[in-house]
Amino acid sequence: MPVPGQIRGRDTATSAGGWSRTRDQVETYFDKTATRTWERLTSDAPVSRIRETVRRGRDEMRAQMLSRLPDDLRGARILDAGCGAGQMTAELAARGADVVAVDISPSLVEIAATRLPEDLRGTVRFLAGDMLSDDLGGFDHVLAMDSLIYYDRHDIARALDTLGRRTGENIVFTVAPRTPLLMTMWRVGQMFPRADRSPTMIPHAPAALHKALLRAEAPGHLSTLKRVTSGFYISQAMELAI
Repeated sequence: MPVPGQIRGRDTATSAGGWSRTRDQVETYFDKTATRTWERLTSDAPVSRIRETVRRGRDEMRAQMLSRLPDDLRGARILDAGCGAGQMTAELAARGADVVAVDISPSLVEIAATRLPEDLRGTVRFLAGDMLSDDLGGFDHVLAMDSLIYYDRHDIARALDTLGRRTGENIVFTVAPRTPLLMTMWRVGQMFPRADRSPTMIPHAPAALHKALLRAEAPGHLSTLKRVTSGFYISQAMELAI
């Protein structure tokens, strides 16, 4: 089994503090509270009907994001930013990519490394830490599935700016869209003390993200892809073409 490493270098795009605070909250939630839930959700184990809709939605979203990349990825270096339990990582490696799989949760990184098929392990480097670290180097493509959904538009713009300056082709990522359901859930979530609740998704409108990217002077052109709605899973795919 590949041994996950740690990112110890200086983080970028964290000077405003918001990214760091949210990142720490997300790490605590996924590494201490939700690890077993995500391990089961991303496996073939039986789950509730609600979680089955989430599983189907995530499968559809992952397929859409992968469709934005070439089928043959031999020679390409790709960042799986927020790799979770490693489903995206395995598919990228199967296409021949050299994958750097990073997640803020060491527990999820360990699960991803354990699950990776033996014949793919020579092409994947697993790391626990901040996906924006300069130490990760440059990439041809970046995929960030549901790893930016807890951040405000300014932090997302700074993250895309940081990654975009080290990416050759494109960044495909997801955000929580501003639907009536998600806006209601977000407002209800603000009523609970921060220490007593899981991280809350922040809904975004593509136009607001575009303006934030312009203010951040981020490289590339932002476009809106397909929205996936499957029961309790609602996610908007977007692409920053460099």
